[in-house]
Amino acid sequence: MFIDHAKIRIKAGNGGSGCVSFCREKFRPKGGPNGGDGGDGGSIIIMADGSLSTLLDFKYHPNYKAESAEHGKGSNKHGKSGEDLVLKVPQGTVIKDSVSGLILGDLVVPGQSVIAARGGRGGRGNAQFVSSTNQAPRHWEAGEFGEEKELELELKLIADVGLVGLPNAGKSTLLSKLSAARPKIAEYPFTTLKPNLGIVRFRENSSFVMADIPGLIEGAHLGKGLGTEFLRHIERTKVLVFLLDCSQEHIVQDYQTLCEELRQHNPQLMARPQIVAITKIDLCPELDSRELQTLHGVPVCVISSITGEGLLNLKELIGQQLDRTKSISSNAIEHEDRS
Repeated sequence: MFIDHAKIRIKAGNGGSGCVSFCREKFRPKGGPNGGDGGDGGSIIIMADGSLSTLLDFKYHPNYKAESAEHGKGSNKHGKSGEDLVLKVPQGTVIKDSVSGLILGDLVVPGQSVIAARGGRGGRGNAQFVSSTNQAPRHWEAGEFGEEKELELELKLIADVGLVGLPNAGKSTLLSKLSAARPKIAEYPFTTLKPNLGIVRFRENSSFVMADIPGLIEGAHLGKGLGTEFLRHIERTKVLVFLLDCSQEHIVQDYQTLCEELRQHNPQLMARPQIVAITKIDLCPELDSRELQTLHGVPVCVISSITGEGLLNLKELIGQQLDRTKSISSNAIEHEDRS
């Protein structure tokens, strides 16, 4: 089951308290203080794991607690520190404090981690308070409490290309033709209720990851049609491919509706490279393309996932856009290095 949102409660371990103790050995009836320090409580660390693809475990097991430390002991024995608790999440998971709204981490690379809750620091024993004026201190410190938080985990899929379209525009069919992915396909709207990923082989020894985003409708940015549940999954994509059904009456208006929903959700999305693919061209052999001339600067191609028409051209356009984004990123890095 694909779960891309979960709320969890975490509690880091408490620190151990320091000890009050004095050395009482034979021939040393009045030895000095030897109370040890308490150990540090275990922290809770959240780490990205490339082998995971869902937040299912966190949906049904929302409570996590790290190990608390032991208290200090006599004979200068320090308490054992608590073990850290490492929680593994899929790549692309955003960790947010549900109370303050502060983003604690955005884990996009396998092995990347963030300390979500720090364990309490151990308290000092009385041996730490010896001074020239106080040779037999009875002071000690209590261990600190570990941090306790309520977090929101939000998964945003990591893909190079995002397929965007109205319901039943042919996104799932296209993904199944270009990759080995097998999403559910049917002729009724909202067949796709979760994002699907597929690896598309391209050129020689090259590939890119394509995401099939469930259909968007007008008002999706307000949550209509579960729009807010889906829109976040295209935030990491490098190229947007708009699929427009040629059998619909107003193709350009459909494109403008999709653009407006993306703009309302996140204005930065409209700065991404775009491609418009007119789908189901096998049903519209006499398509009038004059209306499409209003899409200035946006590459347009016509495709049929059933007959295969235009699919090679679409992959070439996607490859060109991806090459362009890599070139821009490389130039930006070089500029920063020179600065």
